Amino acid sequence: MDRGIWATWYDLPEQGRDEHLAWLHGTYLPQMLSRPGYLWAAHIENVTTPEREQRSITIKTSDPSVPAGNGYLLLFGAENPHIFMDPPPAELIAEMSAEAQAMLHRRIAPRSCVFVEVARIDGPAVRQRAPGITPGPAIQFGTFNIDAVGNEDALEAWYARARLPLMARIQGCIGARKLVSISGWAKHGILYEFISLEAVEKYFKDPEDWWDRVIRHLVHAPHSPSLGQRIWP
Repeated sequence: MDRGIWATWYDLPEQGRDEHLAWLHGTYLPQMLSRPGYLWAAHIENVTTPEREQRSITIKTSDPSVPAGNGYLLLFGAENPHIFMDPPPAELIAEMSAEAQAMLHRRIAPRSCVFVEVARIDGPAVRQRAPGITPGPAIQFGTFNIDAVGNEDALEAWYARARLPLMARIQGCIGARKLVSISGWAKHGILYEFISLEAVEKYFKDPEDWWDRVIRHLVHAPHSPSLGQRIWP
């Protein structure tokens, strides 16, 4: 089972973008998937329009040390999160070829987290998760911290009692995973899988108590929650 997720959000410069994507999809990702314990990879191009940013009601961190890349999201899944720590990402990159290091250093403002899954649900469209156990065609990924330790029980109770059971009934939903991190700025993560961006827009509506019970206590990463469409595989 894929209980570990390594997520990296980043931007790319306009110049050389196509070359980078061709290398990433044709060389880097297949090589990474040959590593022991790596079960899947997914590359997401995020929606980054000003309109979406303006509609967002989440409170974002003001910490300038938290990188704000968001054009793309690179995901790896593994049996457990320690797969990504033996070796850890910095050591793994240091062992790569000069070409690979040069390509990865083209990324602008990358932000990474390594998560362990604590709960998941399957949605009505779970059979459309493919290929294999790769996440669905559309991904919304929220990453955040909470304003006080005393609010953590209420947050997790809300996910257990309300949010995840709701997602199990939403049309177009493939699944959802509640995550916590072992590495990275955000302690909490919530990954939603949908059949399409259109399904997210049409069917994914937050309940009226979303703000009072949860959002006002959360501090999100820049641009969180990110929303995008899988471009590989």
